[in-house]
Amino acid sequence: MDFITRFQRALSHQRQKELLADHIDAFEKPRCALLMTMDKQMAEIYTKAMFQKFEQELMQSLRCSMELKMDDASKAIYKVSERKRGKTRVKEVVYDRYSDQWSCSCKGFEFIGILCCHALALLKREQIEYLPNKYILNKWKKTARSGLVSDSNGNEIKDCENNSLLIKRSRMSRLASDVIEHALMSEEGCELLLNNLNDTRVTLKLLNDGVGPSEVGGSISQTRYLKDPKRVKHKGSSKRVKGAKEKRME
Repeated sequence: MDFITRFQRALSHQRQKELLADHIDAFEKPRCALLMTMDKQMAEIYTKAMFQKFEQELMQSLRCSMELKMDDASKAIYKVSERKRGKTRVKEVVYDRYSDQWSCSCKGFEFIGILCCHALALLKREQIEYLPNKYILNKWKKTARSGLVSDSNGNEIKDCENNSLLIKRSRMSRLASDVIEHALMSEEGCELLLNNLNDTRVTLKLLNDGVGPSEVGGSISQTRYLKDPKRVKHKGSSKRVKGAKEKRME
């Protein structure tokens, strides 16, 4: 039971991170560190995480130097030197003229799924401003989740839950931001919003714990209106009560 609880908690945390990343990709545009057409192109296509990796490779390609080793009718071979952390690494990039493809000895594209700095350096040398579509994998695109996903038998896997959650999250985020802006205009508005948010948090916690809607309403009403009694300040000891004999003597 402890393993299941921890596993569900970790899975929920992973889904939350994924929804947040999807929200960022849908509504935020990453800043380009380089004033290059290819950098701006991939900022529109790649997700934020993959664009950052691609931009690092693109920046590293500016530090590469190259030398032509062989050039014939079928292919061209370049020796690319990369200076990194005080060390010089030499890689070999081959351009196949028949297939119009670049391949590097570091196998960066095969392992990571984005072109390495060595191949990007040659693309820049050939004055290729836009990255060819053959080197843009669909799984790193912002639109990857909008496509159809099939299992091993070719059947479509419907995954609308995360998309609907993303839409709901976006709507609630915009509404919450608007409400907070209005509440900040006065102290009464801030206090009203905090009280309502606290009641809503209690309601949602009860709903997530499996409490029915009718029971939730009763619990919230009791929580809101049944408060501690007011304390009366202590005014000292009361007057002594006189007995009947003492009263007759007076």
